[in-house]
Amino acid sequence: MRRRHFLTLSAATLGGVLVYSLDRKASLLASPHKPVRIPLRFFTETEALIVAATASRIFPSDDSGPGAREAGVAIFIDRQLAGPYGRDRFRYTQPPFEDAPRELGYQGSATPRQIYRQGLKGLEGFHLLAPAGQDHALRKIELTLFFSLLRQNTIEGMFCDPMHGGNAGMVGWQLVGFPGPRMSNFDEIEKYYGQAFRPKPMSLRQTTGSKVRPSEEEL
Repeated sequence: MRRRHFLTLSAATLGGVLVYSLDRKASLLASPHKPVRIPLRFFTETEALIVAATASRIFPSDDSGPGAREAGVAIFIDRQLAGPYGRDRFRYTQPPFEDAPRELGYQGSATPRQIYRQGLKGLEGFHLLAPAGQDHALRKIELTLFFSLLRQNTIEGMFCDPMHGGNAGMVGWQLVGFPGPRMSNFDEIEKYYGQAFRPKPMSLRQTTGSKVRPSEEEL
């Protein structure tokens, strides 16, 4: 039986504590310091720390707002790899495997799980490096399939619906002003007529009022 791994983070590093105004200034609602232990479904703890560090260099926190670490991108990627996406359930994976033009997309036999496991071997100790060293290490792999997949998944984890494990506290949506899957703005038309209107984001579960099951929970 595989030993259970956890990713231990400060609650302050996760989303949910920042709110953005119309001028995109961030306000800190709380400053929790109690550590949170999040169970991992695919990564080991060390792998999760490496992925969190790489994602935070791809989408860093800066003066404009939070980045991949605050959004919980590493948790999103862990959940995706543990589910159907990780084992390539939705992709045709039978041979022959052609060296096809890039515009036709990935044509290889390796699943996302296998691509990550192999790619992470080359980033051993990445999370212990200084930012400059991390950027140097990433530049060495930026043309690889692994980096391409990691970059794609980082962006997805930053802006996905929170039920998938990323975009914690909807910090990604707040950053770009996306209100979430709102069904209608009819009630706000007269109320905010002629004014800037930036509603607080709502997740799919909040909008529908029901427990929507994410695809990665399908085994």
